[in-house]
Amino acid sequence: MHRLGYLLSDGFQLMAVASQAVFEVANKVNGAPFYAIENFSVAGGEVRSSLGMSAMTRSIGTRSRIDTWIVVGGFSPINAPPPADLVAFLRQRGVRARRIAAICTGAFALAEAGLLDGRRATTHWDYAKLLQTHHPRIQVEADRIHIADGPIWTSAGMTAGLDLALAMVETDLGADVARSVAHQLVMHQRRSGGQSQHSELLDLAPKTDRIQNALNYAQQNLRGSLTVDALAEAVNMSPRQFSRVFTEETGQSPAKAIENLRLEAARLMIEQSRHSLDVVAVETGFRDRRHMREVFMRRFGVPPQTIRREVRHPSAARADGPSSESRIGA
Repeated sequence: MHRLGYLLSDGFQLMAVASQAVFEVANKVNGAPFYAIENFSVAGGEVRSSLGMSAMTRSIGTRSRIDTWIVVGGFSPINAPPPADLVAFLRQRGVRARRIAAICTGAFALAEAGLLDGRRATTHWDYAKLLQTHHPRIQVEADRIHIADGPIWTSAGMTAGLDLALAMVETDLGADVARSVAHQLVMHQRRSGGQSQHSELLDLAPKTDRIQNALNYAQQNLRGSLTVDALAEAVNMSPRQFSRVFTEETGQSPAKAIENLRLEAARLMIEQSRHSLDVVAVETGFRDRRHMREVFMRRFGVPPQTIRREVRHPSAARADGPSSESRIGA
């Protein structure tokens, strides 16, 4: 039995606790209980979430053997920093576990305990810069869904906790079980750790239906020639009017926005499919593989091959992941 200990503090975010459903369903799919889940806090007893709902917890002072500790974050590490007793616990006793993780801003507790020093880590995109500034010894990768650096796991915010939990299930029970769990949970897609936290369509945030419709048209026709004339015609506007309104509403030129949409689609295909890079380039509207590489280098600082290699051979998450005997403090 693999024992999971969720570490909660007042103001914890309910979405992070929702990740427990991944392990619950994994037990069902596995056909026999593999995970046992308990909630802990510094003092034990009732702990209130940011929404006001409460959860009963055991005290961290209780003698219990936990294989994986998962620190649950809240909405703001500035207004609600991690409790000193929790940080001390992580530093002194948490390291005895096989694996330790943080969901969302829970990474700040691991950082305060010194567990992320010299490691790669992520957190909610809105607080990544703050984490890097306060803890310069951490290699913060703000544009990641989750990261496993040896036995230390961190995730981005909110729903990314589900992706982290699913990645743990895959490590523990295999890819087939993880796929079945995702299917049972009606997760539209399984996001790899390297996938971006951001959505280009959300970032553009147009103010009118016409520009939103143009973006929807572009996303559905990335393979085609998405000129200003073509986009304007799709939404019954003149090219000049379209270009002006588009830039006013999104803060980007149509050409730049289309390039970003193509980049996002290409990265997703690279991460989730086995199509060759030549096919990916064609399907997402780049002139050719070389053009796609140029855009990747300009945006991410690495070529497409590197992103694919990180997804297929995530050594930190697999080869360096926790074994049955490993300990964080070893």
